[in-house]
Amino acid sequence: MPTGGAPTASQTVRLPEPSPLSTMTLDEALRTRRSVRDFRPDALGPELVGRLLWAAQGITSDEGFRTAPSAGALYPLELYVVTGEGVSRYLPEGHGLAPLARADVRADLAAAALGQAVVGDAPLVIVVTAVLSRTAAKYGADRGERYVHLEAGHAVQNVLLEAVALGLAAVPIGAFDDARVAEVLSLPRAHAPLYLVAVGRPR
Repeated sequence: MPTGGAPTASQTVRLPEPSPLSTMTLDEALRTRRSVRDFRPDALGPELVGRLLWAAQGITSDEGFRTAPSAGALYPLELYVVTGEGVSRYLPEGHGLAPLARADVRADLAAAALGQAVVGDAPLVIVVTAVLSRTAAKYGADRGERYVHLEAGHAVQNVLLEAVALGLAAVPIGAFDDARVAEVLSLPRAHAPLYLVAVGRPR
């Protein structure tokens, strides 16, 4: 199981630099996007995984601004990557992955998602979590929580549109047992799970 500890630089696996892989327009992506729950089992390579993660939380400026808007540029979101090879955490700085576990926990994650088979079948599940205190420290608990939830929506929509542009398919999932997801991934206590996104090649 994942350790949940802070990854070190030596553990980081660099992802390919995000370069344009699609000529699809934004209008086409918006028209084409659908929630898909039936995927081929073949794994997605590092380039595709990297593009999806970059779309969600990639750094796009020297100042550290990211692809999704964030209240106060506080960036409370933390992304976890679940595949058949294990669990990793996305590190926007440096565009890399920090491996946390080599076990395939997708079946356990599907059980935590109230038995939704797509979570266990998808070759990639992106788990969006948030450190609510980062935003609450500036905006207060109630307003800060609202801003974090809005931010998660921005990031996930980016993933959904990027998936379409790359010829992939995805489905966002909000129905899950928070405590069980945290247990399956051994999330740090401050990392609250907000969203799951199952991604793969459509059948």
